[in-house]
Amino acid sequence: MSDNRLSVFKTYKLYVGGKFPRSESGRVYEVTDSKGKWLANAPQSSRKDARDAVVAARKAFGGWSGATAYNRGQILYRIAEMLEGRREQFVREVAEAEGLSKSKAAAVVDAAVDRWVWYAGWTDKVAQVVGGANPVAGPFFNLSTPEPTGVVTVLAPQESSFLGLVSVVAPVIATGNTVVVVASAKSPLPALSLGEVLATSDLPGGVVNILSGRTAEIAAPLAAHQDVNGIDLTGADAALAKELEIAAADNLKRVARPQRVDGDGDGDGEDWTADPGTHRLTAFLETKTVWHPTGALGASGSSY
Repeated sequence: MSDNRLSVFKTYKLYVGGKFPRSESGRVYEVTDSKGKWLANAPQSSRKDARDAVVAARKAFGGWSGATAYNRGQILYRIAEMLEGRREQFVREVAEAEGLSKSKAAAVVDAAVDRWVWYAGWTDKVAQVVGGANPVAGPFFNLSTPEPTGVVTVLAPQESSFLGLVSVVAPVIATGNTVVVVASAKSPLPALSLGEVLATSDLPGGVVNILSGRTAEIAAPLAAHQDVNGIDLTGADAALAKELEIAAADNLKRVARPQRVDGDGDGDGEDWTADPGTHRLTAFLETKTVWHPTGALGASGSSY
């Protein structure tokens, strides 16, 4: 074999509607590791890319929200299986992105895979936790059930490029929402590689759409978009978060604020290794309450 062989560098692309477009703007930006070494050119998404992602997410919402919770759980578990199969790739990308040793990066990737499994198990159980039958006076059944909010924008954590990413994306789709993800601006490569996993899993195209670029530039049109129903501000600093909240109020979007903030005022102060609990599962759920007559009540109190 020739000693003069040139390496084939990977071309990272966006993941929108189950496909891999380059940015509509044609722009890219350099991604470097923690020591400033060049890793790749990532697409720099535009407002048009953001709008395209919302269209794809809305198109996919009906089928995804209408799927059974058990089926969504199967699909999320399949994603975890495929992440496990590409473990070495993600260990390398996380190590480069976050300046970690290989062993520490491996622990992060293992935790991210486990988190997919965690949320896969919750898909058909969350309704039992936050829904139920309500006691009412009168011959009625009164049942409250959770339903997905719709299209959700998620600003991924800036520092935790993979475990944090999984922790904010998986619960949103586990409950039947579709999502437009704005990846970490400085470390987008694990997120863009996640798109490759999703594309070859059973997840329908458009359920998850992944954009890379300048967080503020992409987030602004998404926060103001009338067909976006919710926004997770984890990856926004305090000043940007305030602007986005004001824009989000125009169509009464649900807004999820960071649980813990760092010195920059964003959600990277959150401990992503901690027990995730259920708060992210319920952040983008609406409760539907239905009344139904029980029929004629007999002497025993029920006709059934």
